Amino acid sequence: MDKKKQNFELKIQVDDKTAEGIYVNFLSVFHNQAEFVMDFGRMVPGKPEVKVMARLLTNPTALKQIVRTLSENLDRYEKSFGPVPVADMPTPAGPLQ
Repeated sequence: MDKKKQNFELKIQVDDKTAEGIYVNFLSVFHNQAEFVMDFGRMVPGKPEVKVMARLLTNPTALKQIVRTLSENLDRYEKSFGPVPVADMPTPAGPLQ
């Protein structure tokens, strides 16, 4: 049996509300054996609260593909615009992982 990868094209549909996007600057991730849960939120300087704007759930295989895709895109971004500086941020107390 031929196990070559088959290329195909996905048609991606985005409705108007989703196309607006949501700004986030915070991510909390937790997992069990079967799934990963990612809470994307917004922090406002000077406030200790985080408002969760979206919660995404996925399986480990899909997460690994997502991480690979993000890494490849960040590499391309840095080749075009230079390294992204990462500031040291204090780790908040609480159940964040």
